[in-house]
Amino acid sequence: MRTTKLPDTPRTPVLALAICLLLSACAISGPPAKVTVTAPPQWYAPLPHNGNLANLSQWWQQQNDSLLVELIEAAQAVSPSIVTTRSNIEQARATRAASEAALLPTLDATGSFNRSVSAPINRAAAVPVNLGQLGLQTSWELDLFGKNAASRDADQQRFEGAQAQWHEARVSVAAEVATQYYSLLTCDKLRLVANADARSRAETARLSALATKAGFEAPATSALARASAAESKARATQQRAQCDLDIKALVALTAFSEPMLREKLTEALAQVPSPERAEAFATISDVPADVLAQRPDVSNAARELAAASFEVGSARAQRYPRLNLTGNIMANKSRARGVTQGFDTWSIGPLALTVPLFDGGASEANLEAAKARYEEAAGKYRSTCRQAVREVEEALVKLQSTGDRSGDAAQAAEGYQASFSGTEARYKTGLASLVELEDARRTLLSAQSALVNLELERRSAWIALYRALGGGWTTATPHATPMVFDNPESAHPAWH
Repeated sequence: MRTTKLPDTPRTPVLALAICLLLSACAISGPPAKVTVTAPPQWYAPLPHNGNLANLSQWWQQQNDSLLVELIEAAQAVSPSIVTTRSNIEQARATRAASEAALLPTLDATGSFNRSVSAPINRAAAVPVNLGQLGLQTSWELDLFGKNAASRDADQQRFEGAQAQWHEARVSVAAEVATQYYSLLTCDKLRLVANADARSRAETARLSALATKAGFEAPATSALARASAAESKARATQQRAQCDLDIKALVALTAFSEPMLREKLTEALAQVPSPERAEAFATISDVPADVLAQRPDVSNAARELAAASFEVGSARAQRYPRLNLTGNIMANKSRARGVTQGFDTWSIGPLALTVPLFDGGASEANLEAAKARYEEAAGKYRSTCRQAVREVEEALVKLQSTGDRSGDAAQAAEGYQASFSGTEARYKTGLASLVELEDARRTLLSAQSALVNLELERRSAWIALYRALGGGWTTATPHATPMVFDNPESAHPAWH
């Protein structure tokens, strides 16, 4: 299995794009025969999380944050998008069942009762006759040219595509909750930075006021210190409001009550992050090349392409003769003048052959429309593959960039902290002006905020990679499975 190390230049998606385009090219412009491509193990297309929902929570559990997993599970339980995709699965399942039923004979039970009088010349001698019938009737369209089988196969592909979309909805909800959760954590850290800055500036304003009162500083200097303290306090208030907005967003996503959510967040934020928790994302160092195949949108696009191919076969088969077989078994009973008679009948047939002769070009138009839909599905499949590769490439680049910048950002924040501490000490001894102190403070605040925001950017890059790869990954190697891509003019038996 080929892997790509995250610190290096990412090449995995290049291979993914090449294979996606190769397979879609086979589907579009292959030779006049069925093209069978045996996929290597790394290109078997599994369901996201290998079809196991436990794998989703297990991937997030790698972050060593139980509250995050709990929030994701709660959001998935109430998400309207997941409810919609679940409904789509049931509809697709019903459609597939109806298509499968078209391949089987139908059986109907019939029953009738009739009372009649055949009036002779002498009406007084008319005798009523009761006639009852019970029977079974059957009919069966023999699928000679594969029309119904192709429709069934198309609906099967769309049923599997609906399942992939359900997984995609779960991945999207998990990513959205994680993004909002990490945004809240970052907001809380920025709030602590803003509060510390506000306290520092308030203390500077107090000392400046005392110095001005004693005649050591000009009133303008004291006014500058008061203005700086007020500005910092307003910034801290704004940051606190932003954190409240993030909490309310999580309430809407998870349907938790706000008091309960705040209590859970307080407990989580009170914990001192362990090194394992702080570096949880760094524990995943390799991205297997087979992961891109599990993306729900790629899987669904491939199934839509296959469904469109089957629909071309179904439209083609509608131009050929149809063969129907019918039969019935009837039990009859009649009663007249107190005499009851019973007789049974059965029949097989007729075996009816219907040959289309003229329909005004409707069947040809349906075939051309099916081919056009196939070309559209093929184009969407290629586009989805390219977009998938792009998203993985971008996520890897951002992840590598944030990793490369983290050390420099930490060093910059440490250096500016030392510079500010020195300037503050000189200011207190009268060796530095308030302007110098405020400039050093402003630089420190910017560096500290940048360090916190860089952590959020790195987490966001990991979430983007999670989404780009279809919902995390495992090291399990799937089975090699042949994938068949059909030429719409020759692959289906009915098209020859």
